[in-house]
Amino acid sequence: MKKHVRWWIGGLLFASTVINYLDRQTLSVLAPYLKVDFHWSNRDFALVVISFRLAYALGQTVLGRLVDRAGVRRGLTVAVTAYSLVAMLTPLATGLRSFCAFRFLLGAGEAANWPAATKAVGQWFPRRERGWAVALFDSGSSFGAAIAVVLVPWMYRVFGGWRPAFAGVAALGFVWVLVWRRVYDEPETHPRLSPDERRLILDDRAAEHAPGQGATANTGEVDWRRLLSFRQTWGAILARGLTDPVWYMITDWFAIYLVTMGFRLEDTVAGFWLPFLGADLGNFFGGGLSSALIRRGWPVGRARRAVFVGSAVGVLALIPAAYMSALAPLVACFAVATFSYAAMSTMALSLPADLFENRAVASVAGMAGTAAGLGAIGSTYAIGIVADQFSFTPILVTASLMPLLAALVVVVLVRNTDASGRGVVKVV
Repeated sequence: MKKHVRWWIGGLLFASTVINYLDRQTLSVLAPYLKVDFHWSNRDFALVVISFRLAYALGQTVLGRLVDRAGVRRGLTVAVTAYSLVAMLTPLATGLRSFCAFRFLLGAGEAANWPAATKAVGQWFPRRERGWAVALFDSGSSFGAAIAVVLVPWMYRVFGGWRPAFAGVAALGFVWVLVWRRVYDEPETHPRLSPDERRLILDDRAAEHAPGQGATANTGEVDWRRLLSFRQTWGAILARGLTDPVWYMITDWFAIYLVTMGFRLEDTVAGFWLPFLGADLGNFFGGGLSSALIRRGWPVGRARRAVFVGSAVGVLALIPAAYMSALAPLVACFAVATFSYAAMSTMALSLPADLFENRAVASVAGMAGTAAGLGAIGSTYAIGIVADQFSFTPILVTASLMPLLAALVVVVLVRNTDASGRGVVKVV
């Protein structure tokens, strides 16, 4: 028997997210070089990014439902194996069309990560710890992006091109799958779980779903139309649909933005890394603060909303960043914005597990991910056009305001309710 097996599971989900983001950020970090090699405009690069986003957006709803049916263990095994294989084959790309094709396939495989991880958190962690658990796995996105900033250019220089960089990063996924298959099982049947930890997890789950006690929607069979009849579902969907595009704007375009501001990418590694460090800290700040509020007796929903709304204000730091030309204050403003965004993201990712019984969590998380992906597709295409014809200033100003709208949506839709006859028991 081992102690704290649930946190080992959380560590594996973190590692999966790190690898997921390393694979996708390889393109963004190498974008300035690829644009020169293939003579791409910003609009061309936007098409490559959109190819990924389209498959990623549609795949989250489809794969979220499949994960609810097949389970987390099998779902992530298939997904990580598939997208690692695609990433390994990306060096075969020869131009814009083939890059778009490979990125589409990568997005389809990577789409399962967040719905599956959210479901695993709902299975393995008591409510008071879910903020920390979500912060842990979600921080893998900023951690992976930060590592990519250093690792990918190093591989580009050492191995003499972008193709080895793509293949080398992809190999990590296959190693992760081997560990995952050996370690993961559900808490009811996990052979290494101590009786005390199993009781902690299962008793909390039973209390969560007890009449009048749980943060749950009694959805019966997991049906999309039924789930969409709950305003809490729309709260979870719009919370991510309005905020995730801000993160994608930064991760996909930050390197290009620095180059357009006159900085050499080789000279900005430290500055490039800082916003992703800020996001890492923001994940744990949001998760830790909401968990602390819950321990003090706050209802779960109220604690999540308070952190979400407060963090939305911090993303306004992108507005002064749009008017700065010195690297240090510019990067500092981006770091404040990513710190705040990540705290919001941790709350948004927690909502499906807070609001719905476990058999529906991945489905709701998948729909929320689809909304985020569709928002990112529209924003990415707009960014490509606006950046080519005008500048990044209106892009940053608009991005800073969207989280405020998301905060309003969460306050209105994710509220405590009484039994309504529509299957909603209570939102805590």
